Amino acid sequence: MFKKILIANRGEIAVRVARTAKSLGIKVVAVYSEADRNALHVEEADEAYLIGPAPVNESYLNKDAILAAAKKAGAQAIHPGYGFLSENPEFVEAVEAAGLVFIGPPASAIRAMGLKDAAKQLMEHSGVPVVPGYHGENQDAAFLKTQADQMGYPVLIKARAGGGGKGMRRVDASEDFLSALEGAQREGQSSFGDPRVLIEKYIQSPRHIEVQVFADSHGNAVHLFERDCSLQRRHQKVIEEAPAPGMSEEMRAAMGEAAVKAALAVGYEGAGTVEFIVDGSEGLRPDRFWFMEMNTRLQVEHPVTEAITGEDLVHWQLRVAAGAPLPKRQEELSINGHAFEARIYAEDAEAGFLPATGTLNELRLPQHFARIDSGVRKGDTITPFYDPMIAKVIVHGENRSEALSKLSQALEKSRAVGATTNITFLHALANHEGFARGEMDTLLIDRELESLTRVPEPTAEVYAIAAAIDLGLAHDAGYGTSPWETLAGWRLWSSARQFAHLRYREALTEVAIASHQDGSLSATVGDTGLSFKILRREGDEIRVSIGGAQRCCHFARTPTTLTLFMEGQCWTFHLPDHLSEDEEQADAGSAIISPVPGQVRAVHCKAGQAVREGDVLVVTEAMKMEHSLKAPRDGVVQEVMVAVGDQVEDGALLIALEEEA
Repeated sequence: MFKKILIANRGEIAVRVARTAKSLGIKVVAVYSEADRNALHVEEADEAYLIGPAPVNESYLNKDAILAAAKKAGAQAIHPGYGFLSENPEFVEAVEAAGLVFIGPPASAIRAMGLKDAAKQLMEHSGVPVVPGYHGENQDAAFLKTQADQMGYPVLIKARAGGGGKGMRRVDASEDFLSALEGAQREGQSSFGDPRVLIEKYIQSPRHIEVQVFADSHGNAVHLFERDCSLQRRHQKVIEEAPAPGMSEEMRAAMGEAAVKAALAVGYEGAGTVEFIVDGSEGLRPDRFWFMEMNTRLQVEHPVTEAITGEDLVHWQLRVAAGAPLPKRQEELSINGHAFEARIYAEDAEAGFLPATGTLNELRLPQHFARIDSGVRKGDTITPFYDPMIAKVIVHGENRSEALSKLSQALEKSRAVGATTNITFLHALANHEGFARGEMDTLLIDRELESLTRVPEPTAEVYAIAAAIDLGLAHDAGYGTSPWETLAGWRLWSSARQFAHLRYREALTEVAIASHQDGSLSATVGDTGLSFKILRREGDEIRVSIGGAQRCCHFARTPTTLTLFMEGQCWTFHLPDHLSEDEEQADAGSAIISPVPGQVRAVHCKAGQAVREGDVLVVTEAMKMEHSLKAPRDGVVQEVMVAVGDQVEDGALLIALEEEA
């Protein structure tokens, strides 16, 4: 086994790889950018080296800097994690040329599977079923449109060097093809340096099921069963599970055999995932799955496979890279129970999953019945430079129902303040009735988007509890409480009222609260009056009797905000600064504003041009995702403030329309 390895990555995967390596007595070397100087993965390493500025091209994609750090540290091998250089064959060759071991597959296997079109041609020759489509070299736009027209819509345009949903567009009509093609090509060039695409027939009722494979240098190959990754938005996975619901032993054997065949066809070594698209319209059938692509690395969702098999896949990677045979044969592997993984991101689900930034003033994730893989902690900043993942929540149960119940509880107990997150959305998804029955496909989130992302308005009860916290009245009147704390708002002959002013989104609400000698509180919210009582408070947790029921909630407070968490929902109230006047709001109907920090990728208008409501005026890119900003109304462009290539901040004015008459 190796004595020292370098992890050429950051965030939660760097922390996760380090955990296994250190448990085996292997010293860990971290690399970091200037933005990650105080990151968790740096803190947990035995030694760490600065490799460049924040942009990935100057740091985590800087092969020379990473190899220099490995040599200086005396590392014997490099683990690439996922993303960044993990599927870069030139990096593999550079690692080996430097006399180091690459903990992953050979460069030849990465090349064979790295381009989707070539990989599918290889799979066809190897007897692995593939989705019908055009996988050739001709990239002429008119030719590709003709191919799509002949296939029949809907079709899927996919960047041939892509992954993670980047450079992918669904097209439902012929007239939309060329604009979708342009966007996919531009995103493919930006994300992978390759604008070429392939066209595939879009499968109705599609399910995304993948198989974990492992191979060694001794000719052995196995699969560690399947994962269902059908819950996706923008072609990116949200919640994964293992095994796949509704999977028969016959189909599991067929998919496992096809996946192992795919790995052997390219001389694979190490961990890999073979992804299949499945037609689930008539249940899971052995003749209804097709090869999509092979990810020649460890997957983000590998913990669910670890949970049901009891195997540490990073340990397997280290063993295989060190030249040992696979730890187990196929017949020695079995499935135990069910597991889910939910990805917590800094993103605004209500605003179309726009990536968010900010400092995590509060971060609490359940540890006692869930596995948490994270690369951040309280006080860390989510920057625009990297993927906005905060953590992965992994749960395991004896069956799917038990595991899903644990996932719902874990998400209900997860709290983050300082950056907008998708926790509420994930909780809604975990409690979706169709998903609970195993009735899902890759379109479920799109179909149910409004209900899954809708945050209910605060009720009078929510306002009352928040006001009690804001006014310092949410104390435990029982054992251990100072008698002076119970006197807030008390008067000799009557209960005095105190007033809290809570702004939720654009609405400012006044809440009047009176304290009573029996420890109860009465509140008036608008025309609604109610009584309640704080039963217990422990730190930021409050148990309250209100509306005929006892309810538990948590809160987090900053000088300007109060966030209340209750039953899987959270509301952030802004506390008005009475010393400053409200700023006048810009005329939203005349301004196109950047929703997130990013780079301008395309500008589709000029000053004096007439535009119609819904026209795409500018395209920005943030965290490798494109955002099309549209005209809010009919009008004439007054001024264009940006050009292609400009870096813009959150809230920057990009385009102004002339004022309406």
